Amino acid sequence: MSEPRERTVPVKRRARRAKASDGQRLSANNEGWHGWDDYAAFYDWENAQTVQRRDVAFWQRLGAAAEGRVLELGCGTGRVTLPVARNGIAVTGVDRSASMLARARAKRERGRLSARVDFVRGDIRVLPFRSAQFSLVMAPYGILQSLVRERDLQATLASVARVLAAGGRFGIDLVPDLPEWSEYQSRRTLAGTLGGARVSLVESVRQDRGRRVTIFDQRYITRRGRATREHRFSLTFRTLSVPQMTRRLERAGFRVDAALGDYRGGPWDRRADVWILLASKAGGRA
Repeated sequence: MSEPRERTVPVKRRARRAKASDGQRLSANNEGWHGWDDYAAFYDWENAQTVQRRDVAFWQRLGAAAEGRVLELGCGTGRVTLPVARNGIAVTGVDRSASMLARARAKRERGRLSARVDFVRGDIRVLPFRSAQFSLVMAPYGILQSLVRERDLQATLASVARVLAAGGRFGIDLVPDLPEWSEYQSRRTLAGTLGGARVSLVESVRQDRGRRVTIFDQRYITRRGRATREHRFSLTFRTLSVPQMTRRLERAGFRVDAALGDYRGGPWDRRADVWILLASKAGGRA
């Protein structure tokens, strides 16, 4: 997904939002975890041009304030996990994609961070950790939006509540208003080099605004000498507003302590380019 994801997504944020026809109806069988193994080879390359590192300092500050181990949901290649760990924080990253985790582990070894970082393959709907193990759970750049079914989001929030210690914090970064992005077909959105090859991203966006689901159809074209290859996959996201996510967090036993509109801690409003929620366990200390 290309920028205006900061995402994302891997996902992405786009500055220009326009109304568009809904186009073809999307299949109810689209799964948010599909496509991420295929995306792994291009994830860091794309994020270097879109998300870059503008959210990393925010997560580093949250990690530094945590009084115990930190968990990142959907850690991917370690884009956030590893910088947080470099500040001396013990971090666990969990992801469903074996290809993403292989790259994360290689980066961990190169950075000599094995003593502080664990990478675990797992499903965020059923986290494979003991209860009350983490003092901070991070959900960066739209990871919860890959849960395209309501029951999957409910299961994930319940699982986070179980593994979060009393008084612990849950940070969520949402990609704003994906359903308002324009639909388009086969647009070349990024180009550059990767590992000595020329790379370009040709992207299409489809919308099912009734379900608030957005699908990015990705076609990466790599050229090395006379050899050309295409890599095709799709990434699916579901958008909830800040009030909608707040209600779901409260039903799951969280208290929402703040809604932020940027990574410096500014207040949220509907037009903000960043939608962040900071929550804690209801009944725990803030």
